[in-house]
Amino acid sequence: MILFSEIYGVYFRIAAKVLSRESMTEKEITDIITKNGFNDSILFLPQKLLPSGGDWGLLRKSGAGFTPVLKHKPAFIPTRLQKMWLKAMLSDPRINLFLTAEEKAALDQKLADIKPLFLNNHFFYTDRFSDGDDYSNENYIKAFRTILAAVKEKRILNIQFTSGHGRRIAGHFVPLKIEYSPKNDKFRVYCYWLKKGKIINHSIINIGRIDRVNATDRTFARQLSEKSYFAAERCKEPIVVKVTPERNAIERFMLEFASYKKHTDRDLETGVCTVKMWYENQDETEMLIRLLSYGPVLEILGPPAIRKQAAERIAKQKDFTVDSQKIALYNLYSIKKYIGG
Repeated sequence: MILFSEIYGVYFRIAAKVLSRESMTEKEITDIITKNGFNDSILFLPQKLLPSGGDWGLLRKSGAGFTPVLKHKPAFIPTRLQKMWLKAMLSDPRINLFLTAEEKAALDQKLADIKPLFLNNHFFYTDRFSDGDDYSNENYIKAFRTILAAVKEKRILNIQFTSGHGRRIAGHFVPLKIEYSPKNDKFRVYCYWLKKGKIINHSIINIGRIDRVNATDRTFARQLSEKSYFAAERCKEPIVVKVTPERNAIERFMLEFASYKKHTDRDLETGVCTVKMWYENQDETEMLIRLLSYGPVLEILGPPAIRKQAAERIAKQKDFTVDSQKIALYNLYSIKKYIGG
């Protein structure tokens, strides 16, 4: 009997959490499923875990609760493919932000006989800025780890940084979330700006621009909500795009923008998707560049201001292409003249 469709998938991890406890009530089991499963997992997974005649046979009834039938707790044994993926991750310079030199060296030693699944030089990014963050810089690593710890602890930080306009800014901040931008190859942190312990504004700080960051001995007592934070930062009017199914565009689009809130309508006859998508205001330029990279398989329908910006960018690109062709033809003519062609 196949219990799980994939090794160490979501259902495996849920079952492992349940089986790691000495005993559990039905409510505790359903809470774990709700927290760690998919939206529809609660509809069928309890019947597979709880003794019911058609279950997986992992639990037995014991008093008012349930106990696992296993003698030992479930062990996580990495597959060879997972080891190859981990070896590849160790070559990513961003790994320095999360592992110490000693931890990285220990993993390298354990995976010495494993070939990496891929290498960094296997990838060539055509639409990424070249001034990404320096992930080997000791000050950058220290700042990142300080902020990451503060996010988990809701600790108030004293941060001094240089804004994009060159202004030196210092103050107390409580970090809410760290985000990586693939387009810019940079990490940024979403913060609440504090004054006398009260929120006075929102702030988004590029970690590479931080000159100094120190953790205070204070934590922020109030509940922090990503939903309310990003609701204030989100665009008032969603961008509307039409995506055609050519060149696997719809699947690529849905994968790339999976993290964005969106509403999708699909024409069953043509397969064309019309998508309304909400984004943070400060990401508008990056969003526009990413959408235009899809070329003729995607059309920006609105809002009018965004559509106008897209048209202006395309016109500039056209002029640049024409000028480049003229220069290339002139250079070719010059070469032929000198070599007698």
